[in-house]
Amino acid sequence: MTHLENQLLDILREDCRMPLEKLAVMTGATMEETAAAIERLEAEKIILRYAPVVNWDKTDRDRVEAMIQVRVTPQREQGFDAIAARIYAFDEVKSVYLMSGNYDLLVLVEAPTLKELALFVSQKLSVLDSVTGTATAFVLKRYKEDGVVFEDTRGDGRLVVTL
Repeated sequence: MTHLENQLLDILREDCRMPLEKLAVMTGATMEETAAAIERLEAEKIILRYAPVVNWDKTDRDRVEAMIQVRVTPQREQGFDAIAARIYAFDEVKSVYLMSGNYDLLVLVEAPTLKELALFVSQKLSVLDSVTGTATAFVLKRYKEDGVVFEDTRGDGRLVVTL
């Protein structure tokens, strides 16, 4: 990857709506070079999509999120990839990570209700042949995601002066 492509990835990760003109100025490249670099990053599947960070607590949308630690038996000649693919195919699954430590996969899931999420775990995830155990933790509140702080409670830190 070029220096320009690395710069663009850093900038776009912070603000994916940055105009092309501003990206070019910030990187010191021409608009044509900048556009070509972004096209290359997209074509090579380095940039997969552009998405906002949403504070769902400030919307009226009902949703329950959980992080599920999953222990699995890897499949011969396919390792963890085959079982991970079966798991990420479910609509409820938002992310799947292969982990080191006490469990093998970390699965981030979302459902409209707690009951639907529980049914997903008990009827879809836990019954897979390779799954040997799960531990579910529900997200109660988000404080920071993708580098974005949801509620800054620090205030301005200045002392009040009265006469």
